[in-house]
Amino acid sequence: MLIDSHVNLHAHQFDEDRDAVIARAREAGVGLMVEISDKLSTFEATHALAMAHADIWCTVGAHPHEARDHTAMTADDLVALAGRPRVVGIGECGLDFHYDLSPREEQARVFRTHIEAAQRTGLPLVVHTREADADMAAILREGQAKAPFRFLMHCYTSGAELAEQAAEMGAWFSVSGIATFKAAEAVREVIRAMPADRIIVETDCPYLAPVPHRGRRNEPAYVGHVLQALADIRGWSREEAEARTTDAFFTLFDGIPRP
Repeated sequence: MLIDSHVNLHAHQFDEDRDAVIARAREAGVGLMVEISDKLSTFEATHALAMAHADIWCTVGAHPHEARDHTAMTADDLVALAGRPRVVGIGECGLDFHYDLSPREEQARVFRTHIEAAQRTGLPLVVHTREADADMAAILREGQAKAPFRFLMHCYTSGAELAEQAAEMGAWFSVSGIATFKAAEAVREVIRAMPADRIIVETDCPYLAPVPHRGRRNEPAYVGHVLQALADIRGWSREEAEARTTDAFFTLFDGIPRP
């Protein structure tokens, strides 16, 4: 089974042909997709997609870019929304110090709110991190010291040291189309060292289309290219990569019944 662990099908880039995009994913063999919440103002659209399609599940949360608009959000708010049917994760959340679209202290505060929600619900946390390695490691360690929680380092492109520290804390990692980019050898080197039983794949569509579609709008139908890149990087057969990532996915997102 092909699984796209991170799609943004509610994004405006799909407004003209969303149903066709979903159909193409199924035709390409994609059996499951996780629709990711990036802010609470669009959560209803995200949740509606999961409710309308048997092969789509969803998360609830706010991207670090949106933290400035979520400072009043509480863990209770997230826990309540996470109790809805077909919600299987908390996030996308975390730290992004590359763009700094929200003040860093607000990003950290909102990230901690998501961690508390993950601890209370037992749902996996979908973590975004960019150019914030030291702060990310510190907040993850702080949270784990209070109460354990499962987490996914989504679309991982940060450093080897943070990857090693996160792996020691039990992190899963998702590989995206960036793994196919010619200039991404540093990313591939980190992928080679990831825990073999805790790697999954994603498109992060409509962003980061893999080669040979780079420069176009990304779609879930392209996740097979990411899986093949992972297989090549790790020296696995395509079948082994599919089996390993499928097992890892259902271990992490254990609220989704395995077919």
